[in-house]
Amino acid sequence: MSSTFNEFQQPVGLALPDWQGARFPAAQHITGHYCKLERINVERHAKALYEAYCDTPDSRDWTYLASGPFATFDSFLNYLTKIAAQTDPMHFAVIDLASMQAVGTLALMRIDASNGVIEVGWVTYSSRMKRSRVSTEVMSLLLDYVFEGLGYRRVEWKCDALNAPSRAAATRFGFTFEGIFRQAVVVHQRNRDTAWYSIIDSEYPALREAFTLWLDEGNFDSEGQQIKRLATLINNERMTA
Repeated sequence: MSSTFNEFQQPVGLALPDWQGARFPAAQHITGHYCKLERINVERHAKALYEAYCDTPDSRDWTYLASGPFATFDSFLNYLTKIAAQTDPMHFAVIDLASMQAVGTLALMRIDASNGVIEVGWVTYSSRMKRSRVSTEVMSLLLDYVFEGLGYRRVEWKCDALNAPSRAAATRFGFTFEGIFRQAVVVHQRNRDTAWYSIIDSEYPALREAFTLWLDEGNFDSEGQQIKRLATLINNERMTA
């Protein structure tokens, strides 16, 4: 924690005399090498997303989410129509550029532009993008947009404290664990303790370089398997930053 002292020799936070706030997200699409993010569009994305989510034979992917599962296409369509109209959360479809099909969704939410704080949430990946370059590039694109494009100071990741895959993903992407908010919310008539993670702007340059190195074609062998783990690259960049 960085601090200084005021005239009473009390510790206070560092001055930010030039801070004027971040910008509210307005992008309709963000494009990378393997995927692109598009603002949710019901006509373009509904059918492909529903089919992608139906690839999983049961509803385990929805256990920790406030929405779903959806037994019918019509129920999913109603849900997608609702979230497409929202601006906070601002939902995006993940488009796999190899197939040009929507394979997942996520959102920017709890948007606090005046303080430069924003959360990545509603992360709903289908089996078609899990453990793929797409799932990693999505986060790289979003972090770059938020930090470099919009000027945010802090990006948050929050999840059910019992959601081990989400917590592992946050750690893998370079988020720092900040603690557990006990009995934070009630979801599906169950208590939820919420795990909090964050990245701040001073940490982002090292993460950006690590993402770039991991996504490079040279980091994959002839069978498409990674050569260096993202966590290893992040640790290396942090040590040299």
